[in-house]
Amino acid sequence: MDMIFIRDLHIETLIGVYPWERQARRSLLLDLELGTDIRSAAASDQLADTLDYQAVAERIAAFAATSEFQLVETLAERIAELLRQEFSVPWLRLTLHKPGVPSAAREAGIVIERGDRG
Repeated sequence: MDMIFIRDLHIETLIGVYPWERQARRSLLLDLELGTDIRSAAASDQLADTLDYQAVAERIAAFAATSEFQLVETLAERIAELLRQEFSVPWLRLTLHKPGVPSAAREAGIVIERGDRG
């Protein structure tokens, strides 16, 4: 299986369980590895034959902008579901970084894998 990746995608969302976190949107960082087969795109040199990472990034940003989850776990799971359904991605690894939380750390976050890596 081939992979298309996106690193350090900045998304804006309302996220957090504490009252101070719910007062304003914050920037999160997202890393993605998306399983796919790039052979037909490599042969044709056509965007239509591959997974359009610009479209993926824009869809994630639009989804995050309208979401208001409490947990990064929920946001990550919903993004994974969205990508698998809308872009027919058979496997993905998603890392979601929440900078500055806890306050004494640079960041916290999660990594999830969904689907069949084949």
